[in-house]
Amino acid sequence: MWLKFFRKELPFIVVLPFLINLIANIAFTPVQFGLRSLVGAAVCIIITWITIIWSMVAIWPHNRTIALLFIPYLLWVSLASVLQLSITTSN
Repeated sequence: MWLKFFRKELPFIVVLPFLINLIANIAFTPVQFGLRSLVGAAVCIIITWITIIWSMVAIWPHNRTIALLFIPYLLWVSLASVLQLSITTSN
């Protein structure tokens, strides 16, 4: 997908949710464990979850296989989101 973007075969609006997802995903661990911010980590994981769905919708017209390959990632982040939000609301 990134290669197609750099070759000008995909518009930036299709790549944008992937980029935001990457940033939110990378930020989660330092926010959760470095800053010890449960609310910040919850925000990161919610952003990650939303951008997975956004990515799937954005890439669907261009490559359905990539969109479908996001399903396990969506399931994993859904479980992690439930756990994170449970911990955040309990504390």
